[in-house]
Amino acid sequence: MQTADRSDDTSDDGSGPAERAALFARARAWLAEDPDAETRDELAKLIEAEDTAELAARFSGMLQFGTAGLRGELGAGPQRMNRAVVIRAAAGLAAYLRAKGQGDGLVVVGYDARHKSADFARDTAAVMVGAGLRAAVLPRPLPTPVLAFAIRHLGAVAGVEVTASHNPPRDNGYKVYLGDGSQIVPPADAEIAAEIDAVRALADVPRPEAGWETLGDEVLDAYLARTDEVLAAGSPRTARTVYTAMHGVGTGTLLAAFARAGFPEPVLVPEQAEPDPDFPTVAFPNPEEPGAMDLAFATARAARPDLVIANDPDADRCAVAVPDGGDWRMLRGDEVGALLAAHLVRRGARGTFAESIVSSSLLGRIAGAAGLPYEETLTGFKWIARVEGLRYGYEEALGYCVDPEGVRDKDGITAALLITELASELKESGRTLLDLLDDLAVEHGLHATDQLSVRVEDLGVIATAMRALRERPPAALAGLPVTSAEDLSRGSATLPPTDGLRYTLPNARIIVRPSGTEPKLKCYLEVVVPVGSRSDLPSAREEAAATLSALKRDFASAAGL
Repeated sequence: MQTADRSDDTSDDGSGPAERAALFARARAWLAEDPDAETRDELAKLIEAEDTAELAARFSGMLQFGTAGLRGELGAGPQRMNRAVVIRAAAGLAAYLRAKGQGDGLVVVGYDARHKSADFARDTAAVMVGAGLRAAVLPRPLPTPVLAFAIRHLGAVAGVEVTASHNPPRDNGYKVYLGDGSQIVPPADAEIAAEIDAVRALADVPRPEAGWETLGDEVLDAYLARTDEVLAAGSPRTARTVYTAMHGVGTGTLLAAFARAGFPEPVLVPEQAEPDPDFPTVAFPNPEEPGAMDLAFATARAARPDLVIANDPDADRCAVAVPDGGDWRMLRGDEVGALLAAHLVRRGARGTFAESIVSSSLLGRIAGAAGLPYEETLTGFKWIARVEGLRYGYEEALGYCVDPEGVRDKDGITAALLITELASELKESGRTLLDLLDDLAVEHGLHATDQLSVRVEDLGVIATAMRALRERPPAALAGLPVTSAEDLSRGSATLPPTDGLRYTLPNARIIVRPSGTEPKLKCYLEVVVPVGSRSDLPSAREEAAATLSALKRDFASAAGL
């Protein structure tokens, strides 16, 4: 075999001298206007080292603004999260608001405790003031639900939360809400992105040194006062909890909410109670990730509470674990979603119950049995929160909206209050959350869910898998025929287009989609097994587990994963 001659005119990333010169010119131009000494130093070293491959990765385009806002790895360059990127994003948002006739409105800015979050929040406020809008920044790192609440409470035209939620420590992000308190959806995302693209240079973006308001604790106090609406007057408040903030910002707000409600003070997981942007005790600061709850379970074994509650770092998600067979078991998001729904139904809640298409179909059965409206939406609370007449919404990824009049988004603090109230009521009658799950299985069938999640370094793996599934959809999985295969990118009468596929089988369902916030391909599986009586539950669980295992195996093979 003949070996091709490698000329000195080709750089390590395969580009020629002209492309290489253009790359370095872009890098030097970016360096000249970077306002951050840390990223300037980082970029200068890459240029000095002539690290063409790394520069090419960082200057292959701009970090894309979409319905999830911005999220990415911290670092220098337009494909990373940094002050230069955030200033452009803020300028684009300000231009969008001016174009909508809201150029003198208020923008509220919140932030978590991640690296650079406070800097990004300050830059956003400065850009808004420089553009003629008013800006108010939350007093310190606080849960994302406080920001979502503050938007409507203060009559703002928009809100920005600087957070990367449960992403790894090296990431940060930028979440945008409009004046209705909901996250942006199309076409607002594309319109804001176009305004961002129109920003030519940071020198064109006025950024005064002052002029915005730093809010006091009044807005947090108002949020906490609103949490009173979540619980029933006179309900039992006896359940004891262990709580972890997962190195995030939830501890102070949750403790204040629990004290206000009259619950026993939660026992904290001390190693994870205070904010730490390096998340030293967990590989990923997400309660769903293996090992993330180990310290919480260790604390629970000593404290022997009724349940364990965990928030993710920005406290908009809520995880729940319960005693089971002498140890502790995490409840799936779908299980908590069903428990909260059943609790609200028993309390006489009225209005629409909604969930994303990847969540368990059990919610629809609970709502139907109660005579309540029910809707499915695309993935994300940006869609769930927009359901007309919403009373309760949830998503399997530990997100619950239990008070849409207060927070039109997922809220890990109010969800923790509501699940603890339910545990207290059950405790008063000698029962547990697991007993109620058994009741729901007997009444509606055992709805067992699982997930196949593949994290990748190369996003091309995800594109290849989705293309293969579209070109060669499986005819059968786990010995069950695929009765329908829907390409969700085509949209439907009830759903806008999204990059996803849905397969329906007898008493089973699979949905596959790329994650919107992480380099993952996510496959959501559900199996429904009819249950005649409580004595049938063990065999139903065995059947469901076997079917889910076979579905995961066969689907991974069909997708080439």
